[in-house]
Amino acid sequence: MNNPHGIELREAHFPGQVPIDAYGNGGFRFADMAHKGSLLCLPSGIYGWDVKLPGDLIIANLDRVFNEAADIEILLIGSGVDLVPIASKLRDKLRDAFISADPMATGAAVRTYNVLISEGRAVAAALLAVDG
Repeated sequence: MNNPHGIELREAHFPGQVPIDAYGNGGFRFADMAHKGSLLCLPSGIYGWDVKLPGDLIIANLDRVFNEAADIEILLIGSGVDLVPIASKLRDKLRDAFISADPMATGAAVRTYNVLISEGRAVAAALLAVDG
């Protein structure tokens, strides 16, 4: 998208799966870059994700996950500071797509994601940014 000042604004996207180096202060560090806000880490890459609260973890906000379902076995859901259970409708939709969902605090999800991608597993992560 172009604006009148000649700056091209693009959706935040990093192609490929890389470890998350750090999290906190409302964002994440990976691949020598910093991102403010939440992330969707998928087989096709890492995307900025406009989701801020655990209550926003709904089917409509996970379209990209369902679009790549054939390449995902496990979805880690980092729900912020605390573990927040997955809503039953979302869990059912993920199960129908043959995706095993594992909710946990964002820090635990980041650590687990890093281990699973290092093992070459078919993993994705939906990570809510946390402060602190």
